[in-house]
Amino acid sequence: MPSSRKDFLSILDYSREELQGFIDLCLEQKPLARKFELEPTHPGRVLACIFHKPSLRTRISFEVAIRQLGGTSLYLTDKEIGIGSREAPKDVGAVLSRYVDAIMIRTFAQQMVAELAANAPVPVINGLTDLLHPCQIMADVCTIVERFGTIEGKKVVFIGDGNNVARSWLNAAARFPFSLVLSSPDGFQIEDSYLEKVGNPDYSWIEDPREAVEGADVVYTDVWASMGQEEEAEKRKKAFQPYQVNDDLMKLAKKDSLFLHCLPAHRGDEVTDSVIDGPHSVVYEEAENRMHIQRAILCKLMPKNIK
Repeated sequence: MPSSRKDFLSILDYSREELQGFIDLCLEQKPLARKFELEPTHPGRVLACIFHKPSLRTRISFEVAIRQLGGTSLYLTDKEIGIGSREAPKDVGAVLSRYVDAIMIRTFAQQMVAELAANAPVPVINGLTDLLHPCQIMADVCTIVERFGTIEGKKVVFIGDGNNVARSWLNAAARFPFSLVLSSPDGFQIEDSYLEKVGNPDYSWIEDPREAVEGADVVYTDVWASMGQEEEAEKRKKAFQPYQVNDDLMKLAKKDSLFLHCLPAHRGDEVTDSVIDGPHSVVYEEAENRMHIQRAILCKLMPKNIK
């Protein structure tokens, strides 16, 4: 890992080879962690976890991951810090870095994460922003590689809003050799302004979900209204109803296709019970892999502390 690369804010910050290094370590460590045979390579290390948005998977996966490495974590909410209101991100980054060895933040604005990282000598990891969700997509890629042996040449179809998860999938498509298709109502695509920043991934938008899913290796969906979009929930539900992932839609994908969802799922809205609980679904493996890939990222970014 280049010495100048200390943070994990976006998949685009890393080359394909570097990202593959995270994935390889993740899949190497996973069976050891499951058998309680993982070496505690980072004893005494402390990870500060800053949350502006609640989460089941992000909090538990990061906290367990650092403990498996021999370290510990601190759970910090906006009430304790007031980052961006009571105290500038610049000052928070400079001060926290004197207490802890790494910082994970799950918040709204990507700019806040960037400013925190720019002023924190220790690694800063993006646990989610309204713009991006890089750790989630790294876990997703790991899940696909686990099942298929590779993501190369695969067709990944994202059914839903062009949100932070979709943008991070686009970033992954700019680094790994697979085809990404987004299917959403017109007006809910990934913004042209963001597409221009990514380069030239194998990406297309297809409005008709049935056409999009034809021959897919992976079918992916997410909630129709994310945190902060509650006022748009009814409008979005009406627009996205034809985009529900159900048995009829999954029949158009390949017979050995996978169904993924970053969770939490609104069962009966974006996905039916029969799909998320069905034979194609790997959502719980995907959720578990959040912990394994984040542990690998922590390993790569934090200096080891063993003799």
